[in-house]
Amino acid sequence: MKNWCYTGGLWALVVGVLGWGGVSAVARDAEGAQPNVVLMFVDNVGYGDLGCYGNEEVKTPRMDGLAAEGVLCTDFYIGSPSCMPSRGALMTGRSPVRNGLNEQIYQIDELEQTSLPLREKLFPEYLKELGYATACFGKWNLGFAPGHRPTERGFDEYLGNISGNCDYYTHIYNGRPDFYRGTEPVEIKGYTTDIIAEAACEFMWRHRDAPFFVYVPFNAAHFPNAKNKPPGEPVIWQATDWAFGQYGYDPGTLDERERYRAVLTALDHGVGRILDALDELKLADETIVILLSDNGAFMIPGRGLECASNLPLKAGGQELYEGGIRVPCVVRWPGVTEAGTVCEEPLWSMDLLPTAVAAAGGQVSEDRVLDGKDVRAVLAGEAVSPHEHLCFHYEGRDAIREGKWKLYRRRAISPWELFDLETDIGETANRAAAHPDVVERLAAVFEKWKADAELRSD
Repeated sequence: MKNWCYTGGLWALVVGVLGWGGVSAVARDAEGAQPNVVLMFVDNVGYGDLGCYGNEEVKTPRMDGLAAEGVLCTDFYIGSPSCMPSRGALMTGRSPVRNGLNEQIYQIDELEQTSLPLREKLFPEYLKELGYATACFGKWNLGFAPGHRPTERGFDEYLGNISGNCDYYTHIYNGRPDFYRGTEPVEIKGYTTDIIAEAACEFMWRHRDAPFFVYVPFNAAHFPNAKNKPPGEPVIWQATDWAFGQYGYDPGTLDERERYRAVLTALDHGVGRILDALDELKLADETIVILLSDNGAFMIPGRGLECASNLPLKAGGQELYEGGIRVPCVVRWPGVTEAGTVCEEPLWSMDLLPTAVAAAGGQVSEDRVLDGKDVRAVLAGEAVSPHEHLCFHYEGRDAIREGKWKLYRRRAISPWELFDLETDIGETANRAAAHPDVVERLAAVFEKWKADAELRSD
């Protein structure tokens, strides 16, 4: 793999040697041109983990800069508080209840997993029909049985880890190599974040003169997994020496907070490399850049509790409190979003598919129900959310948001809890007793939604 995007200087040298420049002007008509789409999906990064969301200790200048150049969403939700169903919702534009993948599949070997039903039409399939080159680089985690692999579900190219996580340097998952190119295992050296970013940059360079969709599901900042380590090796967050150096930390530090910050900064650097590539290719003005997290940071010992942050939200991954499903999301869309703006409208990850397809001049399939909506006008600050309600169901937990109200219950037999997110974003005061009418009304709306989603899965 060529190192197309290690530095701006190297990139400029490559372009100069090839005698190529002014890419964006070559083949694109400014009026009605199909925008490129770069969708970066970070792993287990919490609402309070980034500088642009108020974290004053972490160094994430590139993601903060992206927010300054676009719109920062404060009320953006994911389809599920767990990695696999969250990815399924993103890729289909459909709730996990509706698309048939509403669990985290652990028991079945990845090479035999069939997670998203083949009836589901995925994000890249829509854009491929519209003439886009498509690629996925990073964490797949949607099953790798024949017929379910990325290059069999709409992506022209794939490079990354097929499971839910892998060692950042050895790329081992549960004792075996986890990196694949296309459908074949590949041995590749380096830090996963850098490998993923480099692959994305190289793909964009090759497809610079036609519309492309690059899905970049980074495996960072997933917690370290003992199953991915040889016996006796410490189970600690892994980052590059460069990232530790940004804080003046010793790369050998055992302080988990310091190590986690370094992971986030290394991730930020990977995001920056992709943004730099777009600048150097003169494609930034023709590209929608979206960055969001797959769920909230885990508030579990050894998995983020000590160092990750969902502040000021409650709980984290696996939960339907805000900390599990409200995530950081930044969108830079020249000509649509205004630099430095904030969107407080409730949106969710399932909106991204129909929004991108509409921007590309296409239409979503009429033979299936999508839970996502085209939210271009909302991101532009010209409209309110098209969603009257956002509903969630995961592992027996239920939740619904309507405006300022959030209704939640841990089990179907548990009493509903009601929160006023406008005055209590941390969900500390249960208002159910004070507003029984709201509880009754929202509970009825939720039950109707759940029954409809389960019935209308095709």
